[in-house]
Amino acid sequence: MSYALHYHPAVRADDLPKISSEARRRIGRLIETRLGTEPARFGTPLSGSLRGYWKLRVGDYRVVFKVVGRDLWILAVLHRKDVYGRAPRRAQ
Repeated sequence: MSYALHYHPAVRADDLPKISSEARRRIGRLIETRLGTEPARFGTPLSGSLRGYWKLRVGDYRVVFKVVGRDLWILAVLHRKDVYGRAPRRAQ
């Protein structure tokens, strides 16, 4: 089964332009192949202010997402040093 991928507007406007093209391709490929098919298998649940969200680790980057039915909502694609400070603000 595949999931419909939806992106928070800040992912395309702020997150992706700051990532190198090689890393962007790798992240995009993993989002489509792993999260698009089996997000619970490849993701790790988060706690605290991001309870209910999951993360996918891609090198130094983290993809924060939430599964709602057959939809997968990507909240952030950020470097590991920034993700947990900026993603909770988007979740509100």
